[in-house]
Amino acid sequence: MANSANEISTSLRKLRRHGSIYEPLKLSVLHREDEPLWEKLDRFYNSVKLTILNYQSPTTGLFPVKTCATCKEAKVRDSLYCAASVWALAMAYRRIDDDMGRTHELEHSAIKCMRGILYCYMRQSDKVEQFKQDPSPSTCLHSVFNLQTGDEVHSNKDYNHLQIDAVCLFLLYLVEMICSGLQIIYNTDEVAFIQNLVFCVERAYRVPDFGMWERGSKYNNGSTELHSSSVGMAKAALEAINGFNLFGNQGCSWSVIFVDLDAHNRNRQTLCSLLPRESRSHNTDADLLPCISYPAFAVDDDALYSQTLDKVVRKLKGKYGFKRFLRDGYRTANEDKNRRYYKPAEIKDFDGIECEFPIFFIYMMIDGVFRGNSAQVKEYQQLLEGVMFQAFDGNVVIPKYYHVPADFVEAEQKNHGSQKRFPSNTGRDGMLFLWGQAMYIIAKLLVDGLISPKDIDPIHRYVPGQDQRNVSMRYSNQGPIENDVVIHVSLIAESQRLQVFLNTYGIQTQTPQQVEPIQIWPQQELVKAYRFLAVNSKLGLTGRPDRPVGCLGTCKTYRILGKTVVCYPIVFDLSDFYLSQDVMLLIDDIKNTLQFTKQCWKMQGRPLFLVLIREDNIKGSRFNPVLDMLASFKKGNIGGVKVHVDRLQTLISGAVVEQLDFLRVNEAEIPEFRSFEELELPKHSKVKRQSSTPNASDLEQQPEINVDEWLHKSTQEIRQKFNDCDCLASQAQLASVLIKKEGPQCLVKDENLRDELERIYRRAGSRKLWLAVRYAAALTEKFASSIAPHITTLLVHGKQVTLGLFGHEEEVISNPLSPGVIKGIIYSKCCQEREAVLQQELVIHIGWIISNSPELFSGMLKIRVGWIVQAMKHELKIRAGDMPVQDIYQLSPSDVKQLLLDVLQSQHTSRSWLHRRQIDGSLNRTPLGFYDRVWQILERTRNGIMVAGVHLPQQPTLSDMTMYEMNFSLLVEDMLKNIVLPEYRQIIVELLMVVSIVLERNPELEFQETVDLDCLVKEAFNDFQRDHSKNEGAEKQVNMEAFYNTPALAKRGTSSYLTKAVMIQLLQGEVKLSKDDPCSVS
Repeated sequence: MANSANEISTSLRKLRRHGSIYEPLKLSVLHREDEPLWEKLDRFYNSVKLTILNYQSPTTGLFPVKTCATCKEAKVRDSLYCAASVWALAMAYRRIDDDMGRTHELEHSAIKCMRGILYCYMRQSDKVEQFKQDPSPSTCLHSVFNLQTGDEVHSNKDYNHLQIDAVCLFLLYLVEMICSGLQIIYNTDEVAFIQNLVFCVERAYRVPDFGMWERGSKYNNGSTELHSSSVGMAKAALEAINGFNLFGNQGCSWSVIFVDLDAHNRNRQTLCSLLPRESRSHNTDADLLPCISYPAFAVDDDALYSQTLDKVVRKLKGKYGFKRFLRDGYRTANEDKNRRYYKPAEIKDFDGIECEFPIFFIYMMIDGVFRGNSAQVKEYQQLLEGVMFQAFDGNVVIPKYYHVPADFVEAEQKNHGSQKRFPSNTGRDGMLFLWGQAMYIIAKLLVDGLISPKDIDPIHRYVPGQDQRNVSMRYSNQGPIENDVVIHVSLIAESQRLQVFLNTYGIQTQTPQQVEPIQIWPQQELVKAYRFLAVNSKLGLTGRPDRPVGCLGTCKTYRILGKTVVCYPIVFDLSDFYLSQDVMLLIDDIKNTLQFTKQCWKMQGRPLFLVLIREDNIKGSRFNPVLDMLASFKKGNIGGVKVHVDRLQTLISGAVVEQLDFLRVNEAEIPEFRSFEELELPKHSKVKRQSSTPNASDLEQQPEINVDEWLHKSTQEIRQKFNDCDCLASQAQLASVLIKKEGPQCLVKDENLRDELERIYRRAGSRKLWLAVRYAAALTEKFASSIAPHITTLLVHGKQVTLGLFGHEEEVISNPLSPGVIKGIIYSKCCQEREAVLQQELVIHIGWIISNSPELFSGMLKIRVGWIVQAMKHELKIRAGDMPVQDIYQLSPSDVKQLLLDVLQSQHTSRSWLHRRQIDGSLNRTPLGFYDRVWQILERTRNGIMVAGVHLPQQPTLSDMTMYEMNFSLLVEDMLKNIVLPEYRQIIVELLMVVSIVLERNPELEFQETVDLDCLVKEAFNDFQRDHSKNEGAEKQVNMEAFYNTPALAKRGTSSYLTKAVMIQLLQGEVKLSKDDPCSVS
């Protein structure tokens, strides 16, 4: 011991003598192998006291951002990690008998911090209420508070507080600590507040925020982005807290937290579609490490985890730590400290000199311990030892970052990695980076074996692959294991006579009365019940917002005020929008919902799916398809999904039961809930199958008039024609003319025009006159409210959506919008009446298709709905050949959906090149690696690229962006948006691929002038015409149809002409020759 003490003393004397922290020191004092456990723990205890607890606020329990005396600010995220390290040491002390009261002290220090954050948050309950209704940077919880008082420090205007990951990290550690036995939540007010935080977090998948680095997009210009790290943290927090009792083992039903299963699933889908990217501007980011590894372990798929981690390590790992992200200007010598935001193209100045953060070596150590990868632990432990140093008191100090000093910047940018980096002033004047210190404590406790991963992860966020089926969790197991769930199905008939009728065909059903005392509710009633969850008048909290319950939520069974309640899915809701009148579409929606449930169900029990059969579903020509579907249910397989049909009373026993006990708290205020009631009909009446007219013929669909001829006729003449006409489609067309002339209150047949249009809408719907239905629906501005979640689904899959007519101005949707805003966009941008409702149909169809078959949309960054309509019209034209083309507006909604699927799935190999280009151009499809190739072109095109009047400049594009980021891909799509002809767009895409290959094979060439793609196509076409007229004696044509119809790679194909045009322009510029080039003369 004496020798060891002398070593420490000598080491400290040397450190004081040199007095420099710029030379990182390895820990020279090696502790004995046989050091007793209590001595090891004492060493950690002293370190935690000196480097962490010494700075904890005695009033709020929070930890400061900086440990200097003047710092009065505390960040939520930093404080949480400090609390986690103190808690981790407390877990280690639980292993010894005589801990001298240290376990209690450490546990309650962690509790004090957690309750301090809760106190700060609860003082902002008004912001939580606002954020639930309108999530935005101006309504969010703050992420920085006054260290001593918990007061707000910066306004939302002055600071980027919207950091969803911080709130999620709080919820995650709250559950972990309570699960380990700590008492943090004390009363029902606090439970209600936490539940309201969950409501906010549930929609993380649709809320762009500023992310972990508080800067939003990489450009640091005040804009927000959807971050994988935030969505991943939300997913992890929701999984952890769902069904969790905040009072721990001593809790009751009032202290249980509820999570919307469908909201969790949307966060999961969003995370999978975003990764391995961090966001649109961040191709990768070190903040993904806490998301995919400790503490969140948010990624279920091992392959996706490995892909994401590999990208982070490959792009960001350095000698001194990890860069946060590429071109990160934080604390670099070139960053202007006096400006909050950067100027355009300024991030280019930070290329290659980004600060490196040792803390991410620590994250990689912890990841290695959890995954049993000792080689990884050893590798990063050695890297860390090379960049940390000792303070005067002998404790380890983790520098916040290593930077390139101003004098070395130029040399470093010329030759990356050539210059020495120096640590931040961490360690000087007692200043410590507490987040780094906290993570080091956790890592060393794990590496030294003083705690196990299970001690700091009692809720099993990390589950090794071999144990994935052995852990009982709410979301049964985070794994890509093939989901072979069997869906339990109960068939419910609307009336007794319908039940008798179906029984004659061997279909056994139950009526609502026969399943009593079980009640059947529509999902809207469940929404009404959930309004009372976490209502708290003292805090001004109104409970769960009115959000629909999705198909996963309706597959659970509910206990509500002593009653057993089941819900039928939203697809069976009656809607004013005409899609519900197409039974074939209903059947398709049922199959899609079952497929979606099979893929996404992660609960321990079986999903319970109610099939509601109405009398209207089996009328006329609708009967046979419905009977076939019911027969498939009976056989146990529908669309590849295994189902088991039985009586509802039998199926209840295997279902997931959700207890809505919160309703008992305010039982006096609870409204009356309306269950689905059986249709009361005369006992001896029979179902009349033919009571509905069969589908209308094509002749009946056709209007009798040419609407253009009536535009300039008098109102009286149009009224007269309207009254005399029996054709519903013609009446709808005449109504549109009258509305433009006289307005919707114009009188016809002694009624105002709007009421008359409602009559046309209903009559046309019952007769399946779809052209008339769409006309009437558009003129009365019908709107499918389900379009909003379907647009969100598209955004969740990493797509942008544009609404508007083909060839006209479109509205781009890149963030989720409310139904009212979407309705306004559709009816303002789709000036042709029928198009407004057809585009609504297509958005709904596309939402379902992308959920079940996302591969059909590969290569399509933007879903341009108007252009997809054009692709479908092209398809109809191709099918018609020499016959009259079928009008898309006369097709039933189910036929429209099938046509859409045909267009998306078609390989076009048997078709002409013109038709192929028309379809692919209309879909805005691009080949693999297309956007990366455009970047490579731009690097060698000093004056940029021009097409259809839109210029993509080389600068500041290359300075602002990097090759693989999503924002660059969207910029390229913006460049192409003004092209009018789909086949021409496809030729431009082919041309860009040709240019890229030519430049790749000729590294000495580059463009001196702006690359005008229109001019290059024109040159190629002129050359094509010359050859064509020479070989075939044909006259030159202005029409480019023959060019569009020419194969790309055949002899005299379009690629050869495009290549020639490209080479001519390239050779007009400068050729860069190297010194050893054999072609060089001197």
